[in-house]
Amino acid sequence: MSRPSASTVRVVLARVIQKVWVRATLFTAIAIGFALAAGFIGSLLPFSLSIELGQNAVDSVLQIIATAMLTATTFSVTAMVTAYSSATTIATPRSTKLLIADPTSQNALSTFIGAFVFALVGIIALSTGYYTEQGRTILFIGTLVVVGIIVVTLLRWIAHLANFGRMSDVIDRVEEAATASLATYIESPTRGARRGRRFDMTVPVLAERIGYVQHIDVAALDRVAHEHDLEICVEAIPGTVADAAHPLVTLDRNPDDAVAHGIRRAFRLASHRDFEQDPRLGVIALSEIGSRALSPGTNDPGTAIEVIAALQRVFGIIPDRSSGARGDVEFTRVWMTAPSIDDLVTDAFRPLARDGARMVEVQIRLQKCLAALAAQIPSQHAVFARAAADGLRRSRRAMDPTDFRRLRAAARASWRPARSAPGPS
Repeated sequence: MSRPSASTVRVVLARVIQKVWVRATLFTAIAIGFALAAGFIGSLLPFSLSIELGQNAVDSVLQIIATAMLTATTFSVTAMVTAYSSATTIATPRSTKLLIADPTSQNALSTFIGAFVFALVGIIALSTGYYTEQGRTILFIGTLVVVGIIVVTLLRWIAHLANFGRMSDVIDRVEEAATASLATYIESPTRGARRGRRFDMTVPVLAERIGYVQHIDVAALDRVAHEHDLEICVEAIPGTVADAAHPLVTLDRNPDDAVAHGIRRAFRLASHRDFEQDPRLGVIALSEIGSRALSPGTNDPGTAIEVIAALQRVFGIIPDRSSGARGDVEFTRVWMTAPSIDDLVTDAFRPLARDGARMVEVQIRLQKCLAALAAQIPSQHAVFARAAADGLRRSRRAMDPTDFRRLRAAARASWRPARSAPGPS
């Protein structure tokens, strides 16, 4: 049986850590252990530790914490759900998972839940006589520490809420995810496999269920290929749908059950796309935000211009990352294709050129962005020039003639340093 590679284990652990319930469970376990530990730590101390406490002093403080934290937890959940809903409405549903994985909101919610459980366990333990006099003193000191943690967390949470889920916050998060995904793609487009497609390999291995490919363990595929002396051509790269018409891989001969099982285990399928190994999803999500802003019901060209600037920053990492790209083939028995820069540019800018064809301010910014990228990445000059020409053609049909003349003049000025002005004359 093919075992998962270290990279796959890291991916799985990273996904688990991003779950809200994981941190909440961890903080709750720590809180329970902290509250119960005070009962036996006192008896282990080699010295006497006691503080003159008023009657039911610790119990009263714990009651206050329990009540306050229950309210804070309810408020935090409401604020988080509101932010998720807002991002879905004003930006794109693809951004919601990035908000859910936000560590600050998860830490705040987990802290409030943990403090509530700590207070609850402490109250129950006090009522049963679990603590000695020294234990009560240690519990009181621990309670003061918890109060300090609550205050710091609450202040950070309030400051975080000022921007959490707003349009600028969503754009920044999607830009960060798109940049990370594109950087990984540029450094290793095929993740160590041979680049290309073997048309002589025609025996398909289908997925057991329909879904988007989120992650491919290329190392596991290579192990299967070496163990069974075959070569594998990956057909379903991350971001594509695996179904009856689109196999996971093709082989040069019919596989047995062990081979098919090992190949399927190397693919992670889900109902939705994921940013990590899918460079197209990040730019698509940014483009969706800009397109929604350009819809007649929203009419927000400013947000579309911000999205264009974000896309320029995303594609702007290509020269730096290309210099450190790994060209060596690590997995010699696995073949894989990869999306081209042309595909990424089309995904990013075509919707903005289409939906903003009537808005001269958006199109001028788009032309300046594409011209700057063409100058920054000379190897992809033709790709950006085609995107710019497409934008001009769309605007020529949709825009007021006066505005189009302004756009054409701005495009010529932007592209003049590159000596290749796109579009109609």
